[in-house]
Amino acid sequence: MLRTALKPRWLGLLGVVVLVVIAFVQLGRWQLGVAQDKALAEQLAAAKGLQSVEIGTVLQPHRPFPGALSARPVTATGQYAAAEQVLIPDRRLHDQRGYWVVTALHTQAGPILPVLRGFVTSADAVPAAPPGTVTITGGLAPGESQLSGDPLPAGQLRSLDLATLVNMWPGDLYNAFVFLENEVPGPGPEAAVAGSLNGLTHVPTPTAAPGLNWRNAAYAAQWWVFAAFAFWLWWRMVRDAHRARVAEVEASGDDAVDPRADGDASDGDATDQPVGATPRP
Repeated sequence: MLRTALKPRWLGLLGVVVLVVIAFVQLGRWQLGVAQDKALAEQLAAAKGLQSVEIGTVLQPHRPFPGALSARPVTATGQYAAAEQVLIPDRRLHDQRGYWVVTALHTQAGPILPVLRGFVTSADAVPAAPPGTVTITGGLAPGESQLSGDPLPAGQLRSLDLATLVNMWPGDLYNAFVFLENEVPGPGPEAAVAGSLNGLTHVPTPTAAPGLNWRNAAYAAQWWVFAAFAFWLWWRMVRDAHRARVAEVEASGDDAVDPRADGDASDGDATDQPVGATPRP
């Protein structure tokens, strides 16, 4: 069987199989990395432990959101625009279903910062945003993907999609929003140590916990099974070719037939004599 496996066509096919297997193994490793998600968990945990900084020092309006800023504590000072507020329905908090309350904060630097002020169970029970200048602190987060569905009442969005908000709220918009931790009247981050959320239920900044996403782990296992199957399929084809050649030799009963010959090649005339020669008895 080794002689059959070492034929050029089977070695060439083995080379293709090796390339396919390498690709499948790498895809499996990628899916396993997604399943474990350790890097994201470590990044978020490290970000939440940092000292809060003024948002303008780490992010500029209309700029891509760096993943390293997820959960990064920031402060901002400005005024809420009561008319620029949306509710995000179908959110859950502590086994309750309700709405996120997101209000535009016009910062003193100029750009608008969407602030997730908190959670309510009824769209008719949203406390008004505090008037005047406030200083807020909270964790940064990137915008959500747009979701489709049936039309919602005015002032509601299916997701916190910043591309939609930028068309609703005139002005420069930070490409991020803040999970509000504290808000206090007046300027200065030193004031934002004992504030409140003005009657709204606090929505904590998400933190990814290390763990395993079983669906992606199953995808990883599938890729590795495919890799093993590719090797098995090649071995099965070589084995079948070898057995076919052995059966052909045994059926011919000619010990002179070279078993190393290609199993698919025609043996031709068994006497293998030149044309026109007198047959030997």
